[in-house]
Amino acid sequence: MDTMLVRAVERSIGTMRLSLADKITMDDLAQSAMFSKFHFSRVFRQVTGISPGRYLSAMRIEEAKRLLTSTSLSIVDISHQVGYNSVGTFSSRFHNGVGVSPSTYRRREGAAPDEHGGTEPRRAATVVRGQVVVPSGESVERIFVGLFGTPMLHGSPVRRTVLERPGQYSLQDVPPGTWYVAACSGPPRPADADAPARHIGLHGPVGIQDGLAARIADVRLRPMRTVDPPVLTALPSFRPVADAPARRAG
Repeated sequence: MDTMLVRAVERSIGTMRLSLADKITMDDLAQSAMFSKFHFSRVFRQVTGISPGRYLSAMRIEEAKRLLTSTSLSIVDISHQVGYNSVGTFSSRFHNGVGVSPSTYRRREGAAPDEHGGTEPRRAATVVRGQVVVPSGESVERIFVGLFGTPMLHGSPVRRTVLERPGQYSLQDVPPGTWYVAACSGPPRPADADAPARHIGLHGPVGIQDGLAARIADVRLRPMRTVDPPVLTALPSFRPVADAPARRAG
């Protein structure tokens, strides 16, 4: 991809990051990228895969996730800090993007609920499986693999699993539909500033029909780039298994 276009989009993303609490227009973003508004929208979608407005909304929710796990600010204050005048609108957008409410996300310290396995549109016998591969010489944390309806880690996955290391994964009972297999590795919580950079990967679309026994979908991870849309989905805790709290017997 043209380096000049990528850098222009990166400049607009930097403007977004500095203006999360403010009202920012498409003209402002196009000006920061040094493009016309029409040309900017087309180039932004070409580079990131989504519209500037959707990217900005995702950045606001990503910052809200960080504030919920790293500060004691109220949910009302956080909603204002990320550009929402209505806490109801903020909570709805947060739940849609992350898969849980802001209060649940804070209580769980950023981790998805243990019992959460995704939505259940309709059970079927199809299995989606494959290999998660990392670049040669790269080292990653535990790897989350989820099945989504869009090519973003956004909302609740239809199916999910966590791998201790790169290798084979399997998603059972996948319902009919068109899905994307998305994978990422990352820190235990968004607030862990010293954690290694997250890697991401995507395979899709994957079409599932009734009577299909299995689909193969290999996913290759790569380091996350500035222009990649934020990961919004509430992920399972990436703490090593030995460090996880013991469950109470009985």
